[in-house]
Amino acid sequence: MRTLTLAAAATLAAGTLLVSTPASAAPTPTTAVQAAKHKHADPIVFGHRGASGYRPEHTLAAYDLAIQQGADYIEPDVVSTKDRVLVARHENEISGTTDVSARPEFADRKTTKTIDGKPLTGWFTEDFTLAELKTLRAVERIPGDRPANTAYDGMFEVPTIEEVLDLVDAKEAETGRTIGVAPETKHPTYFDSIGLSMEEPLVKSLKRHGLGGKRAAAVIQSFEVSNLKDLNRMIGTKLVQLIDFGGAPYDQVVAGTGVTNDYLVTDKGLRSIRKYADQVAPYKYYFIPRNADGTLGEPTDLADRAERAGLPTVIWTMRAENKNLPKECRIGTDPIAIGDLGCEVGPYLDAGVDAFFTDHPDLGVAVRDAWVATNQ
Repeated sequence: MRTLTLAAAATLAAGTLLVSTPASAAPTPTTAVQAAKHKHADPIVFGHRGASGYRPEHTLAAYDLAIQQGADYIEPDVVSTKDRVLVARHENEISGTTDVSARPEFADRKTTKTIDGKPLTGWFTEDFTLAELKTLRAVERIPGDRPANTAYDGMFEVPTIEEVLDLVDAKEAETGRTIGVAPETKHPTYFDSIGLSMEEPLVKSLKRHGLGGKRAAAVIQSFEVSNLKDLNRMIGTKLVQLIDFGGAPYDQVVAGTGVTNDYLVTDKGLRSIRKYADQVAPYKYYFIPRNADGTLGEPTDLADRAERAGLPTVIWTMRAENKNLPKECRIGTDPIAIGDLGCEVGPYLDAGVDAFFTDHPDLGVAVRDAWVATNQ
């Protein structure tokens, strides 16, 4: 079984509560006075879909680069093929992340489906066998924002979760590091409805790679509640409740429970999460909202309340392009130029969050390391 060697990762893996005190929301470097208020272990950096700021997302190349850049964890989102193989894609609709729309042999696979209550037209992984998916090639999902990534269009396959875990094993052997994995089940209620449950094959893969215990260098994430409760009965791996900003988990909509995402970040909601999950990952605006002018607002007490409930906190997603940053963190006027990521991340770390997802792991690791050095 792998266990993380980084102090921060070991703390999270052991379930230790991380003590913190919210600081000012002003996006300025942490002062010595602020540093004295914090007793964090080192915050964790997750490579969001790999190093997706630099390579097409959810490719072995993106995961490999994230590892090279020092990410503590990599994140493969998982969906199912027709023949029940889990593959790494952000969505089961793949027209934006592969070249499927340019493949005449698959033209008749284009269709419209209802996914999580919304109609969606395109090509879907569950209509392809793994062998068919392997003939496709990945492309950059947002070429307008990341034109440099289009140089890699057509170079990489759609990887299976087994191939991602094999990559991690190989990189651990090569580097001597312990590298965490954070698979996220996508649309589990939908996949259950078509007879392609993802929990069983995911559990099997994680256990095969020694990632089935509480101290394993792995966490399983989901925006839904029911499948996390199922996974809690199936495997010992730590579980993370993702929480979108507003709306409700789709499984709760289907079940008619009335549970919303806003409810899940209340004290009662957090206590309910602690019964089946080990960490909580609300959207970052729940911790520090944006003001009407696009600047960072005042931090809330969510990190403290989650800590009291026994839940370390993870935020998503920190992206370094100007268009994605608070107004005061942008550099120049080009919306897709790289701004000051530390200007945004620092206040969240000051506010007590324990980990963050980023599309730019190299920048995230540098920001984390600078913050730790300032807060020692």
